[in-house]
Amino acid sequence: MSDIFPKWTNKLPLQIAVGALLMGTAVSAGCWYYLTPKYTRVGYQPIQPVGFSHATHADQLGIDCRYCHNGVEKSWYSNVPAAATCLNCHNAVLSTDPRLELVRESGRTGKPIPWVQVHKTPDYVYFNHSVHVARGVSCVHCHGQVNKMDEVQHAKPLSMAFCLECHREPEKFIRHPKEVYNMDWAVAPEVQANAGERFVREWKIEASQNCSACHR
Repeated sequence: MSDIFPKWTNKLPLQIAVGALLMGTAVSAGCWYYLTPKYTRVGYQPIQPVGFSHATHADQLGIDCRYCHNGVEKSWYSNVPAAATCLNCHNAVLSTDPRLELVRESGRTGKPIPWVQVHKTPDYVYFNHSVHVARGVSCVHCHGQVNKMDEVQHAKPLSMAFCLECHREPEKFIRHPKEVYNMDWAVAPEVQANAGERFVREWKIEASQNCSACHR
C-alpha cells in the first residue's frame, strides 16, 4: 500500500517551525528598529488651534525663550504661556486680528487654549528641565532649532539612546549657561571639547547612566 503523503512532507513540520522562527525574528527586529521615537515621533507637526511662528517671535523679534516658557529654569517642565503673556504684546499689536480671537477669548474667560503637545516622554521617564539648562544643556539640543520653525515640529528622537549619548559624553554637548538660550550659538568641535571638559570638571558633572536616574 502506497503512502498517503509524499516523503518530502516528513520534513514539513521542521520547515514550518524554522520559517516561523525566522519570520518572528524578522518582525521583532523590524519593530525594535522602526517602532522607536526616531521613526514614530521625529517630524511630528500637529496643527495648533492658533498659528504661532517661533521664527517670527524668537528669531526675527529676538524674544528670549524664557519670556514665554518662564518655568524652565525652576521647574521639571517647560510651561506653555498663558494667554495673558501673549496679550502683553497683542493688546496693542494685531489687537483685532481674527487669527488671535482664540487668544483674546482665553484672556477674557480664563479658558486655556487647547494647544497640542508636541514633545513628550513616556510616563515612566523622569526629566527635569531646570537641572539640564542650569548645567549648559541648550534648548536646541533636545528640541532642534525652534527659532527657525514657523510651526514647531518634533525634531529630535528623545529616545533612551539619544539621552545616553549626552550622559556618556556630556563634554560634547554642554555649553556656558549664558549661551543656553542662544539658538544660533556654534563653535568648532575642538573648542567645544576643550570648553566642555572644563565645564564638566569645574561643575563636577556626573551624568548618571544608572536606570534609576531616569526611571523612578
